[in-house]
Amino acid sequence: MTKKIFWDDPYQTRLLTQVSKIDGNDICLASTIFFAFSGGQESDAGSIAGHAVLAARKDGQELIYTLADAHDLQLGQDVEVCIDWERRYRLMRLHFAAELVLELFYKSLPGIGKAGAHIAQDKARIDFVWSESIAPLLPAYAEQAQAIIAADLDINCAFDDEATERRYWEIAGFLRVPCGGTHVRRTGELGQIRLKRNNIGRGKERVEIYLAP
Repeated sequence: MTKKIFWDDPYQTRLLTQVSKIDGNDICLASTIFFAFSGGQESDAGSIAGHAVLAARKDGQELIYTLADAHDLQLGQDVEVCIDWERRYRLMRLHFAAELVLELFYKSLPGIGKAGAHIAQDKARIDFVWSESIAPLLPAYAEQAQAIIAADLDINCAFDDEATERRYWEIAGFLRVPCGGTHVRRTGELGQIRLKRNNIGRGKERVEIYLAP
């Protein structure tokens, strides 16, 4: 099983590790900083031993990276993993912004359901099961979220169960939420956010979340 360094230090951008498994163009690593798509958060971008990672995915507790043909890596070989930091940092900030907005909806709208979520580099989105337009509610939610961001609170991440890799993030005295993504250390790192409603069909409402330039 790959040791997931991105949980220990989500700010680390380079790592020396070893190839632990090879299956054609798919490889596994002894340890990694390269996040693979999970929980709606897109994969990192980057390279392994100078080879661009074309895809990254989870298989149980293992992470599998797909490289181009003829990558020439060998089992046990020492390799350097590098990630695109600008992309990672935006994903971290948007991920937490989405989690924060989601929890504010849960706390004030009993019965609302989440139909899906996606965290990309340009924006995050949350899809809700809800019968009315949420547009009139967004200014208040944006204000509440911005107040939490401005307070620059600590965000603590840890395991609920290390054996099964169940993790959570927590703001002391406010929220504790199950999540295995990468997160910033303080709410203030998000900066200014903007919320936008997108109608995606009857009975469903989408909130899009953007970071200020």
